[in-house]
Amino acid sequence: MSRFTGSIWKKSRRYGISLSGTGKELEKRPYAPGQHGPNQRRKQSEYGLQLQEKQKLRFMYGINERQFRRLFDEAGKMKGVHGENFMILLEARLDNLVYRLGLARTRRQARQLVNHGHITVDGSRVDIPSYRVQPGQTIGLREKSKDLQIVKEAIEVNNFVPEYLSFDAEKQEGTFNRYPERSELPSEINEALIVEFYSR
Repeated sequence: MSRFTGSIWKKSRRYGISLSGTGKELEKRPYAPGQHGPNQRRKQSEYGLQLQEKQKLRFMYGINERQFRRLFDEAGKMKGVHGENFMILLEARLDNLVYRLGLARTRRQARQLVNHGHITVDGSRVDIPSYRVQPGQTIGLREKSKDLQIVKEAIEVNNFVPEYLSFDAEKQEGTFNRYPERSELPSEINEALIVEFYSR
């Protein structure tokens, strides 16, 4: 199953949350897409709710189903709460941390920066978006990429960097200080429903 490349705005309206992180999708039309979008009153089954929660998280991080499931299984082998571990593993992906540091406006843009070889980890170029960053590692831009207009614009508009990261705007690099706590992860996701979905 390939990665979803369609309209993330439609998906955001379908699930009622901003999957891009900008919030723009729901400003104008905060209802489901389609002819009957504003008037839909469907009652969802338990399975439907679980599936919706799983899809919300998968589209939020822009991952295909196989990668998503593999990461979920890996989280189950770790100590602690399965759902929380899963979200922490998703958060430690390189493309996500580039987005969180404010080097890109969306996760899609961050993935493109990584794919095109603009991003370094501890000074070495890494072009794998799913690369798992370890606490203590530094994420930066290649010397050639420091003048990229999209990066400059993203840094200008970014006004929040999570506490588990530190960012130096002058050097255009940040450090992944520690794994995040559950309170620092997306509150609109109920990870228990995702664990239930895969435990059927």
